[in-house]
Formats: sequence, C-alpha cells, structure tokens
Amino acid sequence: MRIAVLNGPNLNLLGIREPEIYGTTTLAEIESHLEEVGTELGVTLLFSQFNEEGRMIEAIHNCRGVVAGALVNAGAWTHTSLALRDALTGVSLPFVEVHLSNIHAREPERRHSWLASAALGIVAGFGAESYELALRGLVRALGGAPTGAR
Repeated sequence: MRIAVLNGPNLNLLGIREPEIYGTTTLAEIESHLEEVGTELGVTLLFSQFNEEGRMIEAIHNCRGVVAGALVNAGAWTHTSLALRDALTGVSLPFVEVHLSNIHAREPERRHSWLASAALGIVAGFGAESYELALRGLVRALGGAPTGAR
C-alpha cells in the first residue's frame, strides 16, 4: 500500500520556524521517523512539500490511482483553500488532516479547517508525533494495519 504525505507552505522551515509552537523537529526528521513506522506497517510513503498551492493541487491530482490515501498537513492553506479541499474530494482521496499544533487553541483564523469535513480524521496538537498517529489511523482505516501493530 502506498500513502502520500503532503505538506504545505513553510513546513520546510520546521525546526527553525517558531519552535515554541511547532517544536524543533525538522521535516526531514519527521519523514525519517515515518519511514520507520511505514516499514513496520508494511506501507510505502511518498513525501512532498509545497510552497505553491497550485503545485500541491497538481500533486493531489497525480495521487489518483497511485496511492491508497494521504496524510495532509496543508499548513495555512487549511484555513483558506477550498481549492485543496476540492482537489482532495475531486480525486476521492481518503486522507487524514495533520497539524503539529492544536489549531483549535490558536488564533481565531486558524480554528476553522476547510479540509476537515472531507477528512477521515484529524490529528492535531501532538507535535511531530501527530504524523505517526495520523499514519497509524489512516492505515487502519484503509484496512492495512497488521493486527499486532502498535
């Protein structure tokens, strides 16, 4: 089973960007850890990060027929982009929305997600571990987690 891990704007700055909110773990470190979890779960992960919304939309379109599902951390686009939601629903891509911080405890403009109503689930507020929790949940939802998997 293949799973896309799609990251939005500024996530390439993890580790240096507002560490009091997002922590000190880099995106490369998150990806490395997810590779280990993916191996445990028997899934292949395809990682991407985008600072241009149109490129992320194209990547979502290209997931059709290639991956079983996706982890999506759309960053600030979570709160602004119907286009990303439309792309995800347009290709019927099952996904889990991921956030490092608890968006519901942040500024009012960050408390609404345009993606949430289309997501299988949302994992937010657990820092870098949010990705692992989301991956495990997505794989189980897609029927691929081994019974003994943590």
